[in-house]
Amino acid sequence: MANLPTIGASFIFLHCLWRLASGQVRYSIPEELEHGAFVGNIAEDLRLNIWELSARKFRLVPDDVRQYMKVNLENGNLFVNERIDREQLCRQSPTCSLHFQIALNDPNETHRIAVEILDVNDNSPSFENNEFSLQISELIASGALFPLESAHDPDMGTNTISTYQISPNEHFGIKVQSMRDGSKSAELLLEKPLDREQQATLHLVLTAIDGGVPHRSGTVRIIIAVVDANDNAPIFDQEIYRTQVVENVAPGTLVMKLNAADLDEGSNADLTYSFTNHVSKINRELFTLHPETGEIRVQGRVDFEESRVCDLDVQAVDNAPPGLSGRCKVVVDIIDINDNAPELAVNLVSSTVREDAPPGTVIALMSVTDLDSGEYGEVRCQVPGNIPFKLENPLRNSYKLITSDILDREMASVYNISISAWDGGSPSLSTSKNIIISITDVNDNAPRFTQSLYNVYLMENNTPGASIFAVTALDVDLDRNGEVTYSILENPMQELPASVCVTINSETGNIYPLRSFDYEKLKNFQFQVQAQDAGSPPLSSTATVSVIILDQNDNAPVIVSPLTWNSSATMEIVPHSVYPGYLVTKVIATDADSGQNARLSYQLLEASDPSLFTVGLLSGEIRATGRLRVEDIIAERLVICVKDNGQPSFSSTATIRFSILPNITEKSLERTDEPRQSAYLSHLNHYLIIILGSTSFLFLVTIVFLVVLKFKQDRNIAGNYGSTVCCKKRRNSNDAFNQIPTANEPFNYPGPGQPEGYRYTVCLSPESSKSDFLFLKPCNLTLPFNDLSIQESKAIK
Repeated sequence: MANLPTIGASFIFLHCLWRLASGQVRYSIPEELEHGAFVGNIAEDLRLNIWELSARKFRLVPDDVRQYMKVNLENGNLFVNERIDREQLCRQSPTCSLHFQIALNDPNETHRIAVEILDVNDNSPSFENNEFSLQISELIASGALFPLESAHDPDMGTNTISTYQISPNEHFGIKVQSMRDGSKSAELLLEKPLDREQQATLHLVLTAIDGGVPHRSGTVRIIIAVVDANDNAPIFDQEIYRTQVVENVAPGTLVMKLNAADLDEGSNADLTYSFTNHVSKINRELFTLHPETGEIRVQGRVDFEESRVCDLDVQAVDNAPPGLSGRCKVVVDIIDINDNAPELAVNLVSSTVREDAPPGTVIALMSVTDLDSGEYGEVRCQVPGNIPFKLENPLRNSYKLITSDILDREMASVYNISISAWDGGSPSLSTSKNIIISITDVNDNAPRFTQSLYNVYLMENNTPGASIFAVTALDVDLDRNGEVTYSILENPMQELPASVCVTINSETGNIYPLRSFDYEKLKNFQFQVQAQDAGSPPLSSTATVSVIILDQNDNAPVIVSPLTWNSSATMEIVPHSVYPGYLVTKVIATDADSGQNARLSYQLLEASDPSLFTVGLLSGEIRATGRLRVEDIIAERLVICVKDNGQPSFSSTATIRFSILPNITEKSLERTDEPRQSAYLSHLNHYLIIILGSTSFLFLVTIVFLVVLKFKQDRNIAGNYGSTVCCKKRRNSNDAFNQIPTANEPFNYPGPGQPEGYRYTVCLSPESSKSDFLFLKPCNLTLPFNDLSIQESKAIK
């Protein structure tokens, strides 16, 4: 670091190499740059406009946890965010790079960026100790080599140790050798034999110099003691031994056994094995060498990913002072096994996604690494197949999690996605990570009514303002998208606006009447209710509400015949024309209600002489029980009560008095049992049959048409709406029905002076709840008058 200013600006260079095929941009920068140092212009290299960086949500996602680089979104410059120490970041790796991913939106786009960190000469060589000693026999001839302690330099390439120098002396030189891993080792070369008597101890300085510009160096003091000892050094069977060890082998495992021989005898041939100073501290921690047997065993954790080969320099030293040594090299190749599970790094683009997001929306960016080699380092990733997400693999060991289908928050609002990664080992190792994605709601569901048609039954004379019904609509969306308000839609085609009749609570859906309804005026009506949510734009649906007014017995019967004044009527009668069963008059009443509420019954409430007259319970016919005297008629007073069948029941009364009518048609009304002339009856019957048959046919067609029309109009109304059909039957013909009386038409009721054959009347209520129909048999001309009333009563029953 101290020498960085002297490197010069010329050393700080940038190199950009475009690999268009892989979509990757590479930069090269030296280590130890200050914060803010320029690396490259991302916008220019990716052919982007500056404004796109912010508009498209430019993101720089590092593969490492630390943020060594940043991008200035205002100018697109990639700059150093914090100091980068190559030795700390990549150790002794020959290449060192930082990898990043660039993510852009609209459209989604990713790029890979690699920044190569170049080594600078910022570390000086150093020795493990400040000094070390050597003992060299004076008997050793010139040319002998003595291994020296190797210096350590963390820098790489040309910046590592390039040579060694020894301080000037007359006996020793230096020999520098290149190791297999590219490092340098120094050996002390005896150039001139030693003479212990002339000089017993030598003090030298060993200097290690690296290849950087400028050079850096480190020194160690060497103390050489010259002794008189053996003249034969130990010799190994071979100079280089090669063996293999599987990584993660158990401690204590035998690697190999070395053997060296010494031609000397006695104590000069006793050998001691040891590692030379060329063996690094790391390798000394991995392996142990037995000093007597020469067995090399594993003592640490052997990891292929840390080091693929270990070089061990071994020496065998005899025990005779000063001790001669022989050396050999042991090369241990580490065999890789599948002992590293893949590592998965997930960077969420967004933890929430709208349910209307199109397929292909990027959710997360991922990178996978496996420290193993070969097929053990080949990694595959996947997500479960039953979710609307999938993985894309645009680059090696790089994945994108994207949506693969349409999302529906109402079906699933949260996804806990398990991302699995496994390598190609056997058995394979795997890892997984879970990410939680929340689906945000959009207004894509309209409110739905529980029914498309609601039938509301409301009793007439209801209380305005009291709730009569409540409609319900459900919306599966959330928050304001699921808030439902109710309103009534007006139908311009309806004569009576719905807003005049009812109102609705916009929040609860409760329906309230604004008026009291009268069944006799309005039997049913319909309106539409709309349910609308508060989304943007709002969605709505409608339902039809059919209000059916139910009849209540709120109308008393009204006597329409005979005509009354102050509930009193006077009937004229010819005393001599009255016989048992004689129809004096018929009381006709109407009731504005319907069904059972309009089913009327007649009864004699009060009479001067109850034995003179009978009243038909259902027909209202007043008939004489026998012949009447003038005195009986003048004194007679009848009180008739008409009652409906409602609960509670309503009734009306009428008082009938009688007056004497002179007998001006007595002769014409005299009864005779003599048969008429056959010719006369034949012609008369012929005409009557034609006339009555035609009339009956036309009237029957009219009745059928009116009944069908009435059924269609009232088919949606609960309850039956009665209408009285009054028909007349001629005594001397088949069944014939007259027209239906209405409130605006006069009742065609025969007076007391008309012939008896036109006085028989039947009242029908076809729309009552019991559908009461009365079927009459043809009149028999031969029946006596006494049997007529019996025949009538049977027909009524």
